Amino acid sequence: MEQDKIGRFIQSLRKEKNLTQQELADIIGVTDRAISKWENGRGLPDYSLLRPLSDALGISINELLNGERIKKEEKEKRYEDTIINTIRYSKKKIKNTKLIFGVILSLIIIFLITLITLFGIDITRMRNNKPVFFSTWGFKYAPPINIDDINIEKAIEEYLIEKDEKNNHYNNEKSFVAMRTYLIKEDLKDKYYVYSWILQEKYYQDGEKIIKDTGSSIPYKFELIKIDNEFLVNDYTIPRDGSYYTRDMKSIFPSSVLKDMNNIHTDGTIERLASKINDEVKLYFHE
Repeated sequence: MEQDKIGRFIQSLRKEKNLTQQELADIIGVTDRAISKWENGRGLPDYSLLRPLSDALGISINELLNGERIKKEEKEKRYEDTIINTIRYSKKKIKNTKLIFGVILSLIIIFLITLITLFGIDITRMRNNKPVFFSTWGFKYAPPINIDDINIEKAIEEYLIEKDEKNNHYNNEKSFVAMRTYLIKEDLKDKYYVYSWILQEKYYQDGEKIIKDTGSSIPYKFELIKIDNEFLVNDYTIPRDGSYYTRDMKSIFPSSVLKDMNNIHTDGTIERLASKINDEVKLYFHE
């Protein structure tokens, strides 16, 4: 069926009867938007409306569906054509409906699979004491604090401070350490490797002034052992200066850690470490 042709036919018959779209709509019980849609060829009346619309326009259903008046001698042939065209149109509508339904169903299935996958990822991360990636589940999760990690960092800080304060230049000089730990890896039982960036500074008080004596900002690889639930620094490695630095960094640190360390001067880490030391300096010297 030709929607444009039928639409023009409905419009011409309506105008012949001096009816507005709203008046015709009131007669058959639809909105004027439906009449406009049919006349513009953007759709056809529902089958339940064919009889009242035909009666209102003074034509047969056969003529309505053909989009023109039919001569008596052509009525039988046109009637058969109309039936065939109606069947074809119905099949096309069913096919389009099935296609739309199939697309919607596919999108729903893809959405559900994605949702289940994301949920599975978060469940796996929670089981491994890692924070969740997504906030679609209605709850928040953060891994429990690892006491060993805290004690490891404390052992490293104490080790560095003790080592540094063996060479004090002034009687009231104090060493301060702030660290960012990128990775703690348990190699063997009770043996740990810790990859950190260390900011270390020494201060002393001269009268009312607090003066910084020395300072360093260096990446470290620490080796620790655990004895009787106590962590001890067994050894450490730092990159050499100059032309050796880049090569040593690649050999000392895992690629994932090295990638983060390369952003150390742009991601705010140095500023946070410096702020931590500054707070500790003020507290220690009662400033």
